[in-house]
Order: sequence, then C-alpha cells, then structure tokens
Amino acid sequence: MDFDQPPVRRFTLADPGALPRGAWPATVPAVAQVLREGFTPAKGVTMLVGENGSGKSTLVEGFAEAFGLAPEGGTPYGRHTTRRSESPLGRALRVERGLGSGRYGFFLRAETMHHWYTFLEDNPPPDSSRSREPRFHEMSHGESFLAVLRTRFDSPGFYCLDEPEAALSFSSTLGLIGALAYLVADGGQAVCATHSPVLAAMPGVRLLEVGEWGLRETTWEDLELVRHWRAYLDAPQRYLRHVVD
Repeated sequence: MDFDQPPVRRFTLADPGALPRGAWPATVPAVAQVLREGFTPAKGVTMLVGENGSGKSTLVEGFAEAFGLAPEGGTPYGRHTTRRSESPLGRALRVERGLGSGRYGFFLRAETMHHWYTFLEDNPPPDSSRSREPRFHEMSHGESFLAVLRTRFDSPGFYCLDEPEAALSFSSTLGLIGALAYLVADGGQAVCATHSPVLAAMPGVRLLEVGEWGLRETTWEDLELVRHWRAYLDAPQRYLRHVVD
C-alpha cells in the first residue's frame, strides 16, 4: 500500500443538497465543473489563474474549508470569524485524504489576514515554539505576509493561498516561490489563486486557467494573463488610451 501520498488526493461533491443547482456559486462555470467532475490537485502546487469573478478565489476558499482550515484564514486549530461571507461550497465538498498524510495546513487569505493577526494576539498559541511570535500588526503588509510564510509554512500539509501577491513586491514574490518550492520538497501541497505572472511561472506547477469555460490546463506562455502583461509592458499606451482621456 502506498503511504507516500499528498495530504489531499481529491475533492468531490459530498452533499448535493448543500448547494442546489442554479444557486450561486454553482452557477459559476469553474465551480460547476468541480461539483460535476471533482477536483484532483497536483501533488505539489496548483495555480488557478483567471479574471476577477471567474471563481478561482471561491474554489480556493471552498477547498480550504473542506479540508478543515479556518475559512477566514489560518490553521485547522484556531477558529475566528467576523462576518461569514463564504459560499456553501466548502460544506458541500468531501475531501479524500492521502494515506499517512498529516492534517496540518494553512489558508493565507489576503483580504482577512488583518483579522487573523488580531485573533492570534488575543489567543496566543500554547506551543512553546511560537513563544516569540512575530508582532504581525506592527509590520508592513508585505513584511507580515513574509513572516507568515516563515512561521506557518513549515510542515508537509495542505496550503491554500488566495492572491498572496497582493502584499508582495517583485522580489518578495520570488521569495514566496522559494518558500513554496521548499514546502513541496518537504512533502507539502498547495493550491493558489493568483493574478501574478511571476508567481504563475513557478517551475513544476500545474496551471489551470479559470474562465467561462470552467477550468482548463494550460502553460505559462499560453495564459491570457501573460499575453496581456507582455503586450502592456511593450506598449502601455496601447491599453491606456482606452481608459485615460
């Protein structure tokens, strides 16, 4: 029996009643595809790339909650909530875990990390190894994200990242790629939603483009995101003339 398996083998629909057909987010093509066919993440890193509203963040959020991670960000062991805004997708999915794999993970959700920092200050981890916890609120947005990578992305678990590049400079985004590469080498697994062509270029990732077609496997060179960035950097006025008078 193969015990060398990733933390997540597959996500499938567990409870059709939790997400009726015709109700959001089942109306989003990418979500509908996952509900219909299931979703098998790569053993290493899966990148979801697409326009706003395409469903990539909804999927990452659903995968995180189905795995048992706090839907507003964090680990499986600390729960905090401000105002529930998550879709019912996470409660409708079943996770098939890898044999012998751990249950640790982390959900880095850019829009709610501020709340997680506050939760952490109010509920310091009992683990002595966290006794010198970074003071996240006293750091810049980007510095705090890098501190999260340094202190939380350190076990071979399942990691979900929703647009982590939002707080990161070019060089820090390269640092994130390095952190993910280290994580994968240690047996970790990650699913990441991104708008960053830098992050999407990480070697060895499974790239899925998200759009009106649902999910489709692609290459970095064929991403619409990459084509637009290349064209924009080559001639910015080609785009700006349509938005600036």
